[in-house]
Amino acid sequence: MKLKISSIFLLVAVVSLSAFKSPVKPVAYTVDPAKSTITWVGKKVTGSHNGTIALQSGTLNVDGKKVTGGTFTIDMNSIKDADGSAKLEGHLKADDFFGTAKFPTSTFVITKVAGSGTALTVTGNLTIKGITKPVTFPATVAVNADGTVSALAGKILVDRTKYDIRYGSKSFFDSIGDKAIDDNFEIGVKLVAKK
Repeated sequence: MKLKISSIFLLVAVVSLSAFKSPVKPVAYTVDPAKSTITWVGKKVTGSHNGTIALQSGTLNVDGKKVTGGTFTIDMNSIKDADGSAKLEGHLKADDFFGTAKFPTSTFVITKVAGSGTALTVTGNLTIKGITKPVTFPATVAVNADGTVSALAGKILVDRTKYDIRYGSKSFFDSIGDKAIDDNFEIGVKLVAKK
């Protein structure tokens, strides 16, 4: 009888423990910088400029078919103007903009992913010039049949003044007139990652 009761308790314990499976660790996918792109747009009263900047490295954490996190490093010295203006590129790398001699990289770390399916809201910490601020934006993320993960965020608005980039800002220079540059710039991101 004692053996029978012990066997029942053992069976109950095994069934109970099997109900609590150990959590599966998300899989880190490595972003392919050659297949990924980052674009930027800066606006001013008299027009706008746009171009590209290179992703140095990155990872996306994927749990099943859901992205749960990620970390990205951006090469600030790779900033390019679409019109090929070496003068503008030099100015963007200077201290009154991104100060790339002192801050050669910027980073973005995902802290939260909300939503279901492929349409998500991504929140993370963006660090530019050593200053970290939270940024939230919509993104489309898909785990593809070929085993890759693709992510697209078409319009991420960043307030440059929060990163001590005040050059040409009407928020700080009232008399700047039509030479004012918009405080916000836009970033568009397309990522491809694989195991």
